[in-house]
Amino acid sequence: MPKVTFLPMNQICEAKEGESVLDVAINNDVPLQHACGGFCACTTCHIEVKSGEEKLSPMEDDEEERLDRVMGGSLHARLGCQAKVHGDVVVEIQNIGHGH
Repeated sequence: MPKVTFLPMNQICEAKEGESVLDVAINNDVPLQHACGGFCACTTCHIEVKSGEEKLSPMEDDEEERLDRVMGGSLHARLGCQAKVHGDVVVEIQNIGHGH
């Protein structure tokens, strides 16, 4: 099974093939915010991909537009609800303790 490592808490979780990073977080009690319920309607689940970017599903236009507005086009930012896992990845949660 693919593994997702969540930083900064360094928690390693198993993922089912094709499951989103947000699904993996929810299933493992990782504190990844998801105000819209995972429908690409907000950016509370945004993550920074530290490694394994090529093992996530490609970014679609909706996700790219949302991230551009929030992040100013960070090259490694993704929305956890949209990034589907197809191999081992390391991601950093961006909104822990920021009250978003």
